[in-house]
Amino acid sequence: MVDPDAPSPSDPNLREYLHWLVTDIPATTGPAFGNVVVPYENPIPIMGIHRIIFVLFRQLGRETVYAPGWRQNFNTRGFAELYNLGLPVTAIHFNIQRENGTGGRRLY
Repeated sequence: MVDPDAPSPSDPNLREYLHWLVTDIPATTGPAFGNVVVPYENPIPIMGIHRIIFVLFRQLGRETVYAPGWRQNFNTRGFAELYNLGLPVTAIHFNIQRENGTGGRRLY
């Protein structure tokens, strides 16, 4: 799960920001059955509309996957090449933005 618009869509110098990374999810199950490599972090957009993208790859087998040293400037394509994942099986995205005004609630 990445945010390619971090910290703002007009200046995405932290792109892609990695919010979640799970591996070894058995077929016909969900991420709760996988190996959490990078724990989930809520997306909290500061300004603008951000795209949050989930990308699913098929692993050829179980392999030790190492967490990147930081979440900012993650590269999904480079990660897929490093672990020989090929093309994504599927991807989906949704848009989020912070409500205007002070003390507004966050939209996830």
